[in-house]
Amino acid sequence: MRRRGVTVILGALLTALLAVGVMAAPLPYVVLKPGPTVNTLGSSNGTEVIQVTDAKTTTSAGQLRLTTVNVQSQVELVWAISGWFSHKDAVVPRALIYPPDTTEKQVEQQNAQEWTASQESAVTVALTKLGYPEQTWVKSVTAGGAATGLLQAGDQITAVDGTKITDPTKLTDVIRAKPVGTTFTLAYTRSGKAGTAQITTKAGDDGKTPRLGIEIEKKQPYPFKVKIDLDKIGGPSAGLMFTLGIMDKLMPEDLTGGKIIAGTGTIDDNGNVGPIGGIPQKLVGAKSAGAQIFLVPKDNCAEALKNAVDGLPMAEVATVDDALTALKTFTSGGTPKPCSAS
Repeated sequence: MRRRGVTVILGALLTALLAVGVMAAPLPYVVLKPGPTVNTLGSSNGTEVIQVTDAKTTTSAGQLRLTTVNVQSQVELVWAISGWFSHKDAVVPRALIYPPDTTEKQVEQQNAQEWTASQESAVTVALTKLGYPEQTWVKSVTAGGAATGLLQAGDQITAVDGTKITDPTKLTDVIRAKPVGTTFTLAYTRSGKAGTAQITTKAGDDGKTPRLGIEIEKKQPYPFKVKIDLDKIGGPSAGLMFTLGIMDKLMPEDLTGGKIIAGTGTIDDNGNVGPIGGIPQKLVGAKSAGAQIFLVPKDNCAEALKNAVDGLPMAEVATVDDALTALKTFTSGGTPKPCSAS
């Protein structure tokens, strides 16, 4: 009996130890949690988030809050179980956040790059809306190319065959839409004086792509400086809220109307709002921060509707213009276009 008792005790102890080991063993999952929100019109750690120098800025009565998601990368069974039963958290396969062929550090570096790119696009879009459009300039002329003797480095290209050129991509699209040997009329500005040039395209190195024989670059001149100072956040999802924040600071109007506006979404140089991850957690975080409405990228609306938060209306936006319309409607007492599942 004594020996049997010892065996039972040892068995129970071993089972307990195994259970503890299982509960503490890391799992191939991560937990997504509501992260902090930041008022892009305010300060973070004592520093203004959006800093504008050499220009008059305005102060708004409300807030424009970007939203974030915290990722718990080391997940034990006990945390996974807690996440599965939580209405705020989400347990997802680790590979969705950290692909198998990348390290956590590499993912963090990519997020940092996307974070910087989102800020640059936000500045581009905001200033374009404020009357400082992008311009396409000749950076260099290829010797022996189609534009040799016709264009010079420093020329600003304004139109091709009457089509307004707003950025290098537009110029490339117009030229490549017609075959090699096509003659185009390019309008340009050189040292403040307007001019035109008739340029017949030549084939590129591949023998078939039409080329003007110039290297182009984009510039966006404006008489002040804009800087975004906010660290420890990564990814491109704050692009929309940065865009609105920059515009609000430089416009005489108060875009917020004294309301607390939250939102998310990527932004490209053309003002298109793209989808993001973690919309359920961002909705929860926004509500906790006192948001009165949430701007949702159109492609996230179906998911947002499934994870709607009581007392937090959602507005569907596909472009920065949609967002501006939603804000104007909401702050004047109306109902912006709501999210739809389609």
